[in-house]
Amino acid sequence: MLARKISFFDDFIALFFPRLCLACEKNIRSGEDQICLFCSYKLPKTDFHKIHENPVVQHFWGRVPIRNATAMFYFQEKSPVRKMMHQLKYKNKPEVGIALGKIYGKILAQEEVYQNYHLIIPVPLHIGRLRQRGYNQSAMFAIGLSESMQIPWKNSLERKLATQTQTRKTRLERFENVQHAFKLKSPKSLEGKRILLVDDVITTGATLEACALKLFEIPGIELSVVTIAFAK
Repeated sequence: MLARKISFFDDFIALFFPRLCLACEKNIRSGEDQICLFCSYKLPKTDFHKIHENPVVQHFWGRVPIRNATAMFYFQEKSPVRKMMHQLKYKNKPEVGIALGKIYGKILAQEEVYQNYHLIIPVPLHIGRLRQRGYNQSAMFAIGLSESMQIPWKNSLERKLATQTQTRKTRLERFENVQHAFKLKSPKSLEGKRILLVDDVITTGATLEACALKLFEIPGIELSVVTIAFAK
């Protein structure tokens, strides 16, 4: 009886404040969590968190000693993931990043290899881009992960250079574009920590590699990578 009353109340509230699916922006029903069942079925999940030597990990082989790496979805042009990422980055919807972080954080928290981390660090935006957008989309994802995984997050990296767009650049050109773009904030406080470095999308991995190399200047750290999407 109580469950029926709660469901009725939720449906009544939804008449005035509809809850919309993150992917298709249509009304979601009571019991659906952020993403409607139809979009959830269509989402191209990677399940990389269950596979140690997955394609994200392979991006870093021979470059930086990443412990684990995973991405929530494949980034595909004709999938709801592209629409969610577009909303997050260009449509002033930071709540998309937070919601996805909460969802993926619950999944990762069940995996032994993603437990016992000390800190989540998002890939930073340059101050100019941050002012333009109003928020850092990777930080929004970090906030959601932090809540679900019960791991604090902190802006421990700063983007000191406003680099050119990475679009249409080769992997080497992308890395050269960002290799000197980042600096550490309070590195002493990070010594000996196990860190999750998070970003929105991994394409070539050049930006994450540049951030990782800067973090590996700190003694005794272990580093893993988590992103929302993986672009093949």
